[in-house]
Amino acid sequence: MFIVLKIIITALIIVIVTEIAKFNDRIGGLIAALPITTLLILFWLHYENNSVEKISNHVSYTLLYVLPTLPMFLVFPYLINKFGFYWSIIVSVLITTFFILIVHFLTKKFGYKIL
Repeated sequence: MFIVLKIIITALIIVIVTEIAKFNDRIGGLIAALPITTLLILFWLHYENNSVEKISNHVSYTLLYVLPTLPMFLVFPYLINKFGFYWSIIVSVLITTFFILIVHFLTKKFGYKIL
């Protein structure tokens, strides 16, 4: 039953943000940029009595995965205007994958393993 509640709350937040984004691009972007999902996950992990180490690791790995996604936010607006939505998504996924691999090899040298 608890997992159903988590799904409903999480989905509701995504729908609300989507509806706000339809109404106002700036406010929708601001809300989407907030770490709402991460905060929800942290609350769920804490509520389910996960260790402090587990929660801390989650935040550390989230940061390591956010970094390689940033280039996608830079190129997507340009790509969608030039090539349309689906090509922009495909290229964005490829760019993100490329940067995830770079971050993987860089962080591996410091003892992190993100893949």
